[in-house]
Amino acid sequence: VTLRTGNGYLGWPEGAPFDKIIAAAAPDLIPPMLLSQLRPGGRMVIPAGLAEAQKLLLVTKDEAGKAHPREVLAVRFAEMETGDADVPAAPSGRLT
Repeated sequence: VTLRTGNGYLGWPEGAPFDKIIAAAAPDLIPPMLLSQLRPGGRMVIPAGLAEAQKLLLVTKDEAGKAHPREVLAVRFAEMETGDADVPAAPSGRLT
């Protein structure tokens, strides 16, 4: 397992494409960069929405590359920062 911590708004282009993506903070809308880094056939779990109306989404990407979000339940996560998305994330590490 390889993981990276930091601002995830832009994802991790150098490691893409990913079979699975898990976001731990909520953007207003699903960041296009994250969707583009999800492999066809992959799945992403991400909270999204405005503070008072966030939903946990399960996003699947079909083999043609089209994303299919499905609302799972109402949630309340910290908002995802977008203003410092160009600040490098903490170094990645590999778990064995």
